[in-house]
Amino acid sequence: MQPAPTSRPIGEVELIRIRAVADYQFGAGCGEELFPDGVKAVKSRKTGKVKGIYLGNDLLATLKPSDGLLAMSTAGAIRLANVIPPPRYRVAVIDDVVEFIKEGRNLFAKHVMECDPDIRPGEEVIVTDSKGKVIAVGRAALTGEEMKRFKIGQAVKIRRGEED
Repeated sequence: MQPAPTSRPIGEVELIRIRAVADYQFGAGCGEELFPDGVKAVKSRKTGKVKGIYLGNDLLATLKPSDGLLAMSTAGAIRLANVIPPPRYRVAVIDDVVEFIKEGRNLFAKHVMECDPDIRPGEEVIVTDSKGKVIAVGRAALTGEEMKRFKIGQAVKIRRGEED
């Protein structure tokens, strides 16, 4: 694991804001679990806005400047999986492809074993193995229903695998 870039403690207003974004994106109560007191941030030199949020040396999430939402890391997804009951925001894969997904390869619909039927394209999703262990995070390319029905096509664009 790489050491965190130079980060500073997050101010109270910034902490409230990133927790509110997490609550909006994933549901009430997720912000506090995902970003406990003591998290630190890396800020943009140009704008001064929060870019990456760290707990110790672990990157939990980044704030996307395009839409202001969070892009999770696997460490953040593990914390989030502890408060969001399955199958919410989860996509479980067949065991044959777990190692490929951990390497950061994209997930195709034919390899989806189970998923949250309410997933919408563009949402952050937690990718798990058949036992529910977090193996990657990414952005949904299909709805949850389509992931289960389709036999061709990309289901999730993987951003980070467990080994990153």
